[in-house]
Amino acid sequence: MDPRAAQQIIEQLNRDAERIAGAFGLRYQSIEAERSNVKRRYGICFADGSIRIRLRHATSGRALKYSSLVNTLCHELAHLRHFNHGKRFRAFYLRLLEFARAEGIYRPGLAVPATPRPAVAAERAPARRRRAAPEQRDLFA
Repeated sequence: MDPRAAQQIIEQLNRDAERIAGAFGLRYQSIEAERSNVKRRYGICFADGSIRIRLRHATSGRALKYSSLVNTLCHELAHLRHFNHGKRFRAFYLRLLEFARAEGIYRPGLAVPATPRPAVAAERAPARRRRAAPEQRDLFA
């Protein structure tokens, strides 16, 4: 992934994060690409509100799907309210993920960022049947 492509993805993540965070009254400092030498996590949220998200798969080096990045983004945004992995964190994380899905931001299977569009109920795709563990899907390209 060239630096320009990575920058475009981070810019799209920032636009999507503004929509998600704004809807839930969350404040974050910044969203940046995780360093390439970090292999143990997909994202991290620091106490100051800085968020880093890995853009490439740890072992294959391939670019992750945008839906995986949004999934990670929602996980890290949830840490802004609950700085742990307890029950309230998980419930809030799933609310963020469902909001992102309803807004057309989280679209499992999508390889590239979606073009931003207004959230109009008539334009939304019909709800998909839920599979087990939606937070675990699409982590790998």
